[in-house]
Amino acid sequence: MAYSELVKNFNRIRDYMREFYVFGFKSREEYNKKSARSYDNERRRIESWLGDYMCFRQSPDGKKVFLSIDSRITYCNPLYKAWKTRSFTDRDILLHFYLFDILCSPEISMSLNEIADELDDSLSEFENPHTFDESTLRKKLKEYVEEGMISAEKKGKVQYYRRAEQSELPQKALLHFFSEVAPCGVIGSFLLDRAENEEERFIAFKHHYITGSLDSEVLYRLFRAIRKRRAVAVEVFSKTAQEIVLRQVVPLKVLSSVQNGRQYLMAFCEEEQRILSFRLDKIISVVEKGESKYFFEHQKKLEEIQKNIWGVSMKSYDGKCLEHIDFTIRYDRFEKYIHNRLVREKRFGKVEKTGKNMSRFSVEVYDSSELIPWIRTFISRIVEINFSNAETERRFWEDFDTMCKLYGVEGGA
Repeated sequence: MAYSELVKNFNRIRDYMREFYVFGFKSREEYNKKSARSYDNERRRIESWLGDYMCFRQSPDGKKVFLSIDSRITYCNPLYKAWKTRSFTDRDILLHFYLFDILCSPEISMSLNEIADELDDSLSEFENPHTFDESTLRKKLKEYVEEGMISAEKKGKVQYYRRAEQSELPQKALLHFFSEVAPCGVIGSFLLDRAENEEERFIAFKHHYITGSLDSEVLYRLFRAIRKRRAVAVEVFSKTAQEIVLRQVVPLKVLSSVQNGRQYLMAFCEEEQRILSFRLDKIISVVEKGESKYFFEHQKKLEEIQKNIWGVSMKSYDGKCLEHIDFTIRYDRFEKYIHNRLVREKRFGKVEKTGKNMSRFSVEVYDSSELIPWIRTFISRIVEINFSNAETERRFWEDFDTMCKLYGVEGGA
């Protein structure tokens, strides 16, 4: 079945791209969210953008399609191609170019009626001329004003429009760095498309986190709401309930993990009357609501809480005591870098030397389980470890026993 190369609903593409790249390795039969025909159509569409990165693996369950991207040789985020494939009607394109032809320089300032008259005169040359009513023209101008492409100025009771001043593009290397590492980096990628000599873009990255680009529209809407201090309604996919849940929240800050590139929204949840974290890749939509009267109070509370958050989890934040973890490590006399690493990665924890080649780390947090993956990286050097949370301690030693059995060695607490 033929498919349209251009798309209107990006959420659908975002969903399929996550299945192929972020989660991946699903066969045609395993993907049950949509029909097999929809699967084939979207797979072909994505393949037209990312054919060089698409691979498949044959398994007993069938052929599994996925994206394989090697960050050592891939300098520009290939997922940005999805954002550069949008649909427009003939009327959209016609109106866009004629508007910017009429407002061809920042020196030309015209009212809505003057632009409409100029537009009618230009279109009258066609045998079957298109017509645009005043409402359509006003909406399009308002959209361009919001995007910063056109500026508006009121003189008396009449609104006048002019093309916005264009600023000079930053250096290409700076733009490329921004496009690959910054939130909403797709903006930098669009600017780079205007630059010549694309080979100058190439900058290598040791850790290249590209999947956040699929959440750029959600991120943009959240940033806008934070700037305006507005509450929002967000649709979030709940893994526990396996359904989409509507939440009324006040967005306060977006945090990005330097370990895996995952992005989180920190927001005050109206229903639970507390600050929660939401993974951006689980947020389906964002709709702005009214201004939050208590925005700064919520933001101040988050700043206080962050003093004891290792990552983004506040599991025990309900007025109870903080959870404590401490562990002591031993290293050889030529391994001072181990102590230095502990100091470098301690965040708000404390590190002290307890012997000639021994160091102790301690911290108070709202969710001690967040530290477990990091603690495991010191596992062979730990001589003592203490948890205040019995459940976290139990899970730690269970994982340790499982690892020992996997490698065929004795272990245990």
